Amino acid sequence: MTVKSRWFGGAVLCGCLMAGQALADCTPPAVSGDLDFSVCKEWPAYPGQAISAKAGFKPAADDGEGGTYGFYDLDLSVAQDGQPGPVATYRQTSAYESDGVALSQMSLDTARYTLTTDLRAFGVRARFTNASRLNPMEEVQLSLYVREGATLRPVLQKLLVYQFSGEWDDDCTGQRSEMTRTVEVAKTSSHGYADLIVKTQQTGTTSAGKGETCKDSSTVYKPALTTLRYDGKSYVLPQGFKGL
Repeated sequence: MTVKSRWFGGAVLCGCLMAGQALADCTPPAVSGDLDFSVCKEWPAYPGQAISAKAGFKPAADDGEGGTYGFYDLDLSVAQDGQPGPVATYRQTSAYESDGVALSQMSLDTARYTLTTDLRAFGVRARFTNASRLNPMEEVQLSLYVREGATLRPVLQKLLVYQFSGEWDDDCTGQRSEMTRTVEVAKTSSHGYADLIVKTQQTGTTSAGKGETCKDSSTVYKPALTTLRYDGKSYVLPQGFKGL
């Protein structure tokens, strides 16, 4: 279940959670501003638990009233059926920045990120976009969190899993590039946590000509595999793998 700001879509999207028992209490946290984001999702790895996330926007002091430049505070929590309040929480001030390229969507990722025999992480995906037609840009970041008692702890921060950018003349001539990354849990481990295998796929496209003579030429590059290893505190990202 997701609540999106009016800035992004102007709607509240509601969904029924039908896997296992319905979590009637899995409702997105309340938001107070048009630029805020709020999501909630059942955590299949742990029956009866649900994850909630909220990104609260704080405008920069020098941006003026109604501006979109500022920062987002991130609040995460895990709820358990039958418990009156959250059983685990996490808060990060200024987790995301909005400056030309703005946060446009937030979602929860409950794929099988099994890091130890009895510990599974969940993900928060944050999508950023700009408003330019001639120089479009979009990226998606993935962060992973584990529960340790009453605390949620980040173990992977802002892995860039999607990126699109381009530049064109509003007619034909231009170029664009697209990159996608997928994450797989490896059989090897470092400091007690499973290694993560990241597969990167890149495509580049060039357009040239005018009107009906406009043609695209695309190059699909060979996929590249990179292993991320846990250093005892978090997974280390190589240069170029971290989002904004």
